[in-house]
Amino acid sequence: MKKRFWIPILLIIIGILLPLWFDLEQVGLRTMITRLENDPDGNSLMLTALLLVFLNTLRALPHYLGALLLGDALGRKYDRPGLKIAVPLIVIPLVYFLINSYYSMNYHFGGPAILLLLSILFLQLFGRQNMRPLFMSFVFSQLLFGYQWLDIVPALTAYGFGGGEVSSLVKDTAVSIGFDQTLSLYSLLFSAVFIVHALVFAVYLTVVEQKWKIRKDLESARLEMVEARSGREVLHLVHDLKTPLSLMEGLNSLIQMKSSDPDIQTYTGKISDSIRATSDMVSEILYDEKKNWCSLHTLVEYVRQNKLSESSTIYQFDLQAPSDMEIYINKIRMTRAIVNLIDNAGDAVEGQKDAQVLIRTEVDPSGIWIGIEDNGPGISNRDIQKIWNAGFSTKNHPGVGLSFVKNVIEEHGAVLDIESEPGIGTTFWIHFPKERTRYENTDH
Repeated sequence: MKKRFWIPILLIIIGILLPLWFDLEQVGLRTMITRLENDPDGNSLMLTALLLVFLNTLRALPHYLGALLLGDALGRKYDRPGLKIAVPLIVIPLVYFLINSYYSMNYHFGGPAILLLLSILFLQLFGRQNMRPLFMSFVFSQLLFGYQWLDIVPALTAYGFGGGEVSSLVKDTAVSIGFDQTLSLYSLLFSAVFIVHALVFAVYLTVVEQKWKIRKDLESARLEMVEARSGREVLHLVHDLKTPLSLMEGLNSLIQMKSSDPDIQTYTGKISDSIRATSDMVSEILYDEKKNWCSLHTLVEYVRQNKLSESSTIYQFDLQAPSDMEIYINKIRMTRAIVNLIDNAGDAVEGQKDAQVLIRTEVDPSGIWIGIEDNGPGISNRDIQKIWNAGFSTKNHPGVGLSFVKNVIEEHGAVLDIESEPGIGTTFWIHFPKERTRYENTDH
C-alpha cells in the first residue's frame, strides 16, 4: 500500500489506542484535579485547564489528522472530491465509538468535534487542489488546539462544549470560586489567537499556491507563444523551399530529356528521387494532415538522426518488429513526438549511475507497438493523471510536450499508453492499429 495511505491509517490506529498510553494519571492531570478539588484556587485552575487542553489536543490530533489525510488521498487517487469530506465524516465518529467501547472515561463528541468536521469541509472546499497535505495538516492542528479551549468556557456548556468529566469539573470549580469569567476570558483569547492564525495561514498558503499556478500557466502560455511564432517562421521558410525544389526538378527533367548517357540517366534518376523525398518532407512539415507510408526502419533511423542527446544516458534499441513493416504517418510530426518522449526519458534518468533509455518496437495481431522505456524513478499515480495537461511538469519549468505528443498520436489514429512503477521506471507505448500498418511494397 502506498505511503500516502498507510500513514493516515496508522495515525487513525494510534488515535484509537492513544487513551491507553496517555491517561490522566500518566500525564499528572489526576494529581492536579485532586489538588484542585481539595484546595481550589485560580492558579491551580488555570494550570489544570492548560494541561487538559494539551492532553485533549494530543489525543485527538492523530485520528483527526489521519481521517483528513486519508480522505484527501482517496479523493485524489479516484478523482472523487466528495471522498475528501465523506471519509472524515465516517471515520471520526467511528473512532469516538471505538474509544468509548473500551475506555472508562466518556469521550464526548461535542462542540469541538462538530467544528472540526466543519473545518475539514472548509479546508477541502477552500483549498481544493491548491493546498498541500502538509500545509493543510499544520492549519488543522492549530484549529484543533484553538477549538479545545472552547471546551472549558462555562458559558458554552449549554451549546455542547465541555461535556466530558474533567472539563465539567474544571468549569464547575471556576464557577464555585468566582473564577469563571477569568477562565472564559483566557480560554476565548487563546482560542481566538490560534483559530485566527490558522485561518490567516490557510488564506496565505492558498494565495501563494494560486500565484505559483498562475505564474506557471503564464510561463506555459509564453512558451507556447514563442513556439507558435517560431513555428510560423519555420513554415514560411519551408514554404519558400518549394520554389527552388520545383526549379531543380524542372532542370533535372530537362537534363534527362537532353541526354541519353546511361550514367547521367542514373544520376538524374537519383536526383529526382531525392527531390521527391525532400518535397514530401516539406509537405509533411507544412500540412499536419499530410501522411505517407513510412517503414519502421526509416522512422527509427530518422529518430536516431534527429535526436539522441549527448549525455551520460545510454540509449539502446530493441527492435522486434520487422523493419520492412510500414506505418501510415506524418513522419515529421511522429518523429517530433517520439523524440519528445525520448527527451523526457533522458531527463528522468539524468544523473543516475546506470541511466538507460530503451527504444523498443514490437508487433502482434493488433498492430505495431513503439515503446520508450527508462529506468528512472517512475511517476506517481497522482502525477500520471496530470501529465497530459498542458503546463504540467515534474521538472522546474512548465511542460507542454506530453500534451503535444498525445495530440500527434491521436491524429494518427493511434493510442498512447503509460506503464510506470515508482522506483523501477516508466514506459510510454505508442500503439498503431493494424489498419494503419502494412508490409513494405504491398497494397493496403
